[in-house]
Amino acid sequence: MKSRAYPFYFAGGALALYLLFYVLPAVMGFYYAFTDWNSYTTEVNFVGLENFRLIFTSGGSQNYMHFVRNTIIFTIATILLKTAIALGLAVLLTNGIRRLAYFHRVVMYLPAVLPMLVVSLVFKSILNPATGLLNTTLRSLGLDFLAQRWLVDVTWALPSVIGVDTWRGVGYIMVILIAGLQAIPKEYYEAAAIDGASGWAAFRRITLPLMMPVLTVTTVLNLLYGLKVFDIVFVLTNGGPGRATDTVYTAIFDEFSKGRYGVATTLSTLLFLIMIVLGYFVIRLMHREAEE
Repeated sequence: MKSRAYPFYFAGGALALYLLFYVLPAVMGFYYAFTDWNSYTTEVNFVGLENFRLIFTSGGSQNYMHFVRNTIIFTIATILLKTAIALGLAVLLTNGIRRLAYFHRVVMYLPAVLPMLVVSLVFKSILNPATGLLNTTLRSLGLDFLAQRWLVDVTWALPSVIGVDTWRGVGYIMVILIAGLQAIPKEYYEAAAIDGASGWAAFRRITLPLMMPVLTVTTVLNLLYGLKVFDIVFVLTNGGPGRATDTVYTAIFDEFSKGRYGVATTLSTLLFLIMIVLGYFVIRLMHREAEE
C-alpha cells in the first residue's frame, strides 16, 4: 500500500509562524536578560550576570526572591488543595452519589468556565473586610472573632488568594480525575471486595496506584499554572498589601511598566528555568511512584 505521508512543506506555514512568534521572541528574551535594556535610552548594553545578581541580592520593597517564594508557596498550596479536594469529589461523584450525579458534576465544574476577571471581582467584594458578604455573615452569626481583613492583612492576603484560586480550579481537575477513575476496571474492586478489603484499602491499593498517570498530568498542569499565576493576584490584591502577595509574573509586569525591560526578561528567564527543573523532578518522582 502506498504511503500517504504528506510533504514536509505542507507544515511550513504553521512552522514559520511558530518560529516567528514563539521561538524567536524566546531566544531574544534570553539574550535581553543579560542586557540593560530599558525605556530610557535606545542603547542596549551587555551587562552579563548583573541582572541576576540584582535579583538574588535585592531587598526591601524590591525583594525579588520574596516574589519567587510567594510564587512557589502559591503553587505548592494550590496543587495540594486542588488535587486533594478534586480527588475526593471525583471519588464521591463516581462511586458515592448516584442521584443527580451529572448535575452535581456540572455545578462543581461551573466555576472553571467563569472568566478569571469575573471571579476575582466577585470575591474581592465578598472578602471586603467592612462590607463583604463573608464578614457580614460571620458577624450576623455572632462569630466576629472569625471575621478577618482577608485581602488587606499581610497574614491573610496570600491564603485568601490561594483559597479563591482553589475554588475556581478544583472543578477542572475533578473532571480529569473522574475520567481517570472511570477508566479503572470494576473487576479490580469486585475482586478486592471478595477478598474482604475495606473501602480505604481498595482506594489505597487500587485507586491511587492506577490514578498516578492522571495525577501526574494534573500536577504538571497545576504546576505550570501556579508558576505563571498573574490575573487573580493582580485583580484581588494587585500584589498588596505591602507586596505580600506579589508573584514573579506581577513583578515582571511591574518591571515592564517601569521600563526596566532587561530586569523583566531576567525574571522571565529565571521562572522558565524553575519551571523546567520542578517539572522534570515532579514527573520523574510521580512516574517512579506509579511504577512501584
